[in-house]
Amino acid sequence: MNEVHVFMNSKTIVMKKLCPIIAFIFIITGCTFQKPDYLKVITANELNRVMQKEDIFLVDVHTPEQQHIKGTDLFIPYNEIEKYKDKLPKDKNTAIYLYCESGPMGNAAARSLYELGYRNLSNLEGGTKAWSKSGLDFE
Repeated sequence: MNEVHVFMNSKTIVMKKLCPIIAFIFIITGCTFQKPDYLKVITANELNRVMQKEDIFLVDVHTPEQQHIKGTDLFIPYNEIEKYKDKLPKDKNTAIYLYCESGPMGNAAARSLYELGYRNLSNLEGGTKAWSKSGLDFE
């Protein structure tokens, strides 16, 4: 009986040491943003290059409303995309570039747009914080 008790105590000690490590791994991997297939993530410099070459549809989705990147076409709160669908391009294949302050609201807006049938979506990685850090212009 003593051998069983010693074995159980050893197992308990090992589990007590492993549980925090396992929990930490799950937290870290769970918090990592997994880019969905329907969304392209673009850097500030890439977006700026595209804007120099093309007339793009650029949407600020940050709430509350913030200072806009120069050339922004529309402000739509990320959680009210459905309300503003009449202001969006009629062609569902039109490239739509989204941004917020740091990225997550753009991701949420992209999901709503995808659910409405839009298929050419990009989100500014790091949002206006990255734009500002790159020394690019605001309106």
